[in-house]
Amino acid sequence: MKTYLPKVNLDGRSWHLIDADGAVLGRLAAQVANVLRGKNKPVFTPHLDAGDFVVVINAEKVVLTGKKETEKLFMSYSGWKGGERYKSVAQLRARHPERLILHAVKGMIPKNRLGDRLLTKLKVYKGANHPHAAQKPAVLAPAI
Repeated sequence: MKTYLPKVNLDGRSWHLIDADGAVLGRLAAQVANVLRGKNKPVFTPHLDAGDFVVVINAEKVVLTGKKETEKLFMSYSGWKGGERYKSVAQLRARHPERLILHAVKGMIPKNRLGDRLLTKLKVYKGANHPHAAQKPAVLAPAI
């Protein structure tokens, strides 16, 4: 008996639009990661890229629960001695609110070449406007 391997239709990928206004960051990131991987489809295969494109708008209005807004820190390292830099959620939200969602989603997808390819299908914008209207993205309600 042979194992059935689904054909991935690259032309049949759809676009989804998620409004992050008032959505909890972790729940939103889990939902986005599932759509990017294709776990919401019956043809899901762990080693294939069967997911869809996701556009997230209003990234600056995402909500964190508990004390994470004040206590959570994001670390970056330059590679030099003493090159560690820490930023709080408030500092990151002020300059690059898209990176909050990108960082959360990146932690929920595979850490390999497939994961790198999946991240290219995620588009995050800080305002309500996005340049993907021609793709006619279907609106997805965020998991609250």
